[in-house]
Amino acid sequence: MRGDRTSDYDFALPPELIAQQPLGERTASRLMVVRRASGAIEHRTFGEIVDLIPAGDLLVLNTTRVLKARLLGTRRSGAPAEILLLKRLDDQTWEAMVSPGGKLRPGRTVEVGPELSVEILETTERRTRVVRLITPLPHAEAIDKYGHVPLPPYISRPDTAADASRYQTVYADESGSVAAPTAGLHFSRDLLDDLGRRGVRRADVVLHVGAGTFKPVDADDPAEHVMHEESYAVPAATADAVAEVRARNGHVWAVGTTSVRALESASDDAGRVRAAT
Repeated sequence: MRGDRTSDYDFALPPELIAQQPLGERTASRLMVVRRASGAIEHRTFGEIVDLIPAGDLLVLNTTRVLKARLLGTRRSGAPAEILLLKRLDDQTWEAMVSPGGKLRPGRTVEVGPELSVEILETTERRTRVVRLITPLPHAEAIDKYGHVPLPPYISRPDTAADASRYQTVYADESGSVAAPTAGLHFSRDLLDDLGRRGVRRADVVLHVGAGTFKPVDADDPAEHVMHEESYAVPAATADAVAEVRARNGHVWAVGTTSVRALESASDDAGRVRAAT
């Protein structure tokens, strides 16, 4: 059995087993099926999930969209610098992580492109920065033009133009995440349509993945790990759909940990999911 220390969960993951490029077809990814009653394990492909979800069950998807939050630029000295936008605070300012942290103190500026620079305004209690985007463009346009997709740290290559679409779910809608809800990357539009034709219902939540997804757990006691907050929204229609399916003993298939976190955060003490933000 595993213990209660962070170190109890260390394991070796050979770098050559970490895929650096997506497959040509989203649904061709491998799928491991664990039969909880017997413990039996099956190795299948993701497209076969249509054979596993019964008609009438509910699929809950996180429709967040990844922001091109990684801004690469230079300091006044010409040395490189990086700004990772975390959360918009108002019309002009954002909370961000910066690198190199020791060099980017309040008052410093990073030049990102001809129409975008970033001014460091202050340091927060958790060592992130409050920054101002200086641009004649609307913020969303400037970020889309000069920003980079913040790929996970285990992807050891620069982002490409293709990542702007492949590192999004096909149902991504509301921009605000610094990382994709990766479990959903394996669904194609055709697969979702096929599930719908077979009678599988769908409901949506939004949870914007925050900086905590990149933050390693350094404390040996996991309870001492300081989490970043994330914003979420569970609409009334989704809460009603969950209640209806559970009332007739159907199952709710929450796609990925982000959908689970949203539903759990919106649940009351009795386990009922309520509309919440």
